[in-house]
Amino acid sequence: MSKLKYVGLFLVVLIFSILFIPKILNRITNKTIVQSSRSQSAIPLSYIFLNGEPKKVPEFTFLNQDSLFISNEDFNGKVYVAEFFFTSCPSICPIMNKNMKRLEDFYGTRDDFGIASFTIDPEHDTPSVLKKYSEGYDVFSKNWHFLTGEKDVIYSLANQGFNIFASVNPRVEGGFEHQGYFALIDKNGFIRSRTDQFGNPIVYYMGLDKENIDIQEVDLLIEDIKKLLNE
Repeated sequence: MSKLKYVGLFLVVLIFSILFIPKILNRITNKTIVQSSRSQSAIPLSYIFLNGEPKKVPEFTFLNQDSLFISNEDFNGKVYVAEFFFTSCPSICPIMNKNMKRLEDFYGTRDDFGIASFTIDPEHDTPSVLKKYSEGYDVFSKNWHFLTGEKDVIYSLANQGFNIFASVNPRVEGGFEHQGYFALIDKNGFIRSRTDQFGNPIVYYMGLDKENIDIQEVDLLIEDIKKLLNE
């Protein structure tokens, strides 16, 4: 190799070192992570397929905390989040509704966002009980409905309609057991979710807080609600 070629190679290495190495070292020192390849902001939310068809919330009609009949049609054109709870729950429901309140704080002033909270203890949770319960959370959104109705219909909606487990169990504290999941539904009534690292839909978002984790699933849900609102 001629001396001229050595000089040219040296200059290329020198320019690279001057331009790029300080930036790389700065990122390492400050623990900066480039998010462009890791963010899901550009990835559309998945549909949940059952028997080859995207899963849609079945029809329902219940009374809300103001003794008004509310059906799935009242959520048409709205992105909404659904849960199953009961007002006398001594364990997970207060945590779930604390997190649901976070969603209301973000999106509760929007006409195209709503929340459906279905009680699994309708014999106790009458509209007046649900009204008092909602006031305890300072609910302000006109689209956050606490819903009650016939027990068999509610349990069918939970276990078959959403595939979120709920049952009566006198042996557990509170007398009922259920999963602490939130379901995200788009403006057309389809259940949607983000996918895991393998490309599989997570289906539901955990409404409870996990220990020693900075980003909770409700934080992901806040992001994903915005995606659907912008669709």
